Amino acid sequence: MIARLEQIVRHMSKKSLLSNLKQQTQTLHEQGLFKQEHAITSTQGTEISVHGYLHPLLNFCANNYLGLAGNPVVISKAKQSLDAFGYGLASVRFICGTQSPHQHLEKRLSQFSGLEDTILFPSCFAANLGLFQTLFEQSDAIISDALNHASLIDGIRLCKADRYLYANNDMSELEAQLQKTQHHRYRVIVTDGVFSMDGIIANLPDICDLAEAYDALVVVDDAHGVGAIGPDGKGTPAYYGIQDRVDIVTGTLGKALGGAIGGYISGKHEVVEWLRQRSRTYLFSNSLPPMVPEVTLKALEALETDPTLMQKLSNNSQQFRQGMTQLGFNLIPGAHPIVPVMIGDAVQAKQFADGLLEQGIYVISFSFPVVPQGEARIRVQLSAAHTQNQVERAIAGFGEVGRALGVID
Repeated sequence: MIARLEQIVRHMSKKSLLSNLKQQTQTLHEQGLFKQEHAITSTQGTEISVHGYLHPLLNFCANNYLGLAGNPVVISKAKQSLDAFGYGLASVRFICGTQSPHQHLEKRLSQFSGLEDTILFPSCFAANLGLFQTLFEQSDAIISDALNHASLIDGIRLCKADRYLYANNDMSELEAQLQKTQHHRYRVIVTDGVFSMDGIIANLPDICDLAEAYDALVVVDDAHGVGAIGPDGKGTPAYYGIQDRVDIVTGTLGKALGGAIGGYISGKHEVVEWLRQRSRTYLFSNSLPPMVPEVTLKALEALETDPTLMQKLSNNSQQFRQGMTQLGFNLIPGAHPIVPVMIGDAVQAKQFADGLLEQGIYVISFSFPVVPQGEARIRVQLSAAHTQNQVERAIAGFGEVGRALGVID
């Protein structure tokens, strides 16, 4: 009898969970906030084919900053790599999952970042998850910007170090936290290089000044910096000319550098070697398919040999920002190709994105919990591959939908 009751309770608990999830999902549907995934039926580019739409749509929401994801040269390189190295390795790196492209890319990324050594991960999320718990302990303090990416937040949570926050780019709060944590063994300042929802660039010079004054380490996640800002697209530390003052950089191969998958950590040789020996997301994750490092090497070559890529990206960003400002939209100021168009109300932001789809402009609305309550927005992302005409079409589409919804006059 007792065993039967326990079985009924377990069954009820499962039913309760499923019922609760179904109810919450239905609520999102009713509120117009359900995140729908659109099936793209073409390569990733400035024009994409989407299931359910008869005509191609202009894509203004990809992390494809340099336009390399569907580039014919990149695709050709991937095909060559398949012939030379195969599709996948069915192994982690330390068993039989290391090929020459992995090692070549690690060396190349170290040169690119101006740091001593680099280790590849399946993603930047995996890199951030595997970083903090490997290096830091209960006697340490990690001081994190309040707007840091979810992967940094989760990586820091996995670590046993004490955790502290400072308001976005607020150097006074950061200094107060550094003063508070002087009794800890190590103090680690953690920040995005570019904050992904706002396009705001971190104040790295002042962060490094404070780190040196209080003997702290600096960790920068530059996922949205590399290939988007800085000389030759070398990212946020290079944007400020302070590569030698940042201790650890994490980054991704899944945005500007080909847009596929993969992440990395660059830093001192000793740091990277210890991560190879102890980082769980490295040791227990399959090696990257060899075509990924091969293509990334090609992307880095393009960055350093074709200055027009970064110039086109900058020009397109300026063109869009100027046109939208003239129409009266509320933008978060900046120079990055992430351009948040602030709407405020979550339902209206979703309606706005749906209206733009009907105009042939593919963008997505962002609302809580991705951004704070009351700060819903359309996050526009420019690419070096966008033409001036495409940018103008996007501005015109925003204007038409904005007037129809009463967002602008």
